[in-house]
Amino acid sequence: MSGHSKWATTKHKKAVIDGRRAKLFAKLIKNIEVAARLGGPDIEGNPTLYDAVQKGRKSSLPNDNIERAIKRGSGQDDSAVEYTTIMYEAYGPSGIAILIECLTDNKNRAAGEVRLALSRNGGTLADPGSVSYQFSRKGVIVIEASESVTEDKVLEVALEAGAEDVQPRAEGFTVTTDPSDMVAVRAALQSADIDYESADVEFISPMQIQVDAETARKVIKLIDALEDSDEVQNVYSNFDISAEVLAELEQD
Repeated sequence: MSGHSKWATTKHKKAVIDGRRAKLFAKLIKNIEVAARLGGPDIEGNPTLYDAVQKGRKSSLPNDNIERAIKRGSGQDDSAVEYTTIMYEAYGPSGIAILIECLTDNKNRAAGEVRLALSRNGGTLADPGSVSYQFSRKGVIVIEASESVTEDKVLEVALEAGAEDVQPRAEGFTVTTDPSDMVAVRAALQSADIDYESADVEFISPMQIQVDAETARKVIKLIDALEDSDEVQNVYSNFDISAEVLAELEQD
């Protein structure tokens, strides 16, 4: 699990209660709109939409916002926006590899905001292919631990359903799958009464770089600046944070 993912757990909880909540909601709504446009408005019949809605609900996105996003995305609302996905590759401080996924209705605006965030925070845009080869698309299911959800139970159910790996995290588990197996693994977990926080297809790098606290702060500052843009939907990186460094960062 990358350093960014570990830090994002703490940051996400803060986002729900501070001024970044509106930006978080905007990104969740975009995900729902795009999922509805690609697979239709039937939540049960559209696994991508199901997971986007689930993630929204777990983040306290109001049901009215969810319903409006589904209508816009599926063409039931005249205010629908056509979004395009653009992937930028970059290097952060200490050569950390970064993938920046934009979901935008204006390519020029997205490019400008990404370049500005990089130039102001120690990052540089990379040539296409120079960073992306370090990453693979994986299904990532995040599960919260509880008295009834133990590591043995998650391992048994997930691996039997086709998961590639199960890793403990601070407050639960991360299940990694091939993207094509994610829905089946998620469904098996639900059938076993194992609730999940989110299920997304992400870009993960096996070439993790361990960083110290100073470097971690610089990389996180850059990623925060990128994610602060309404054009940027997701940021993936290959830096890793030890438990000791993570504890130090959480004191900041």
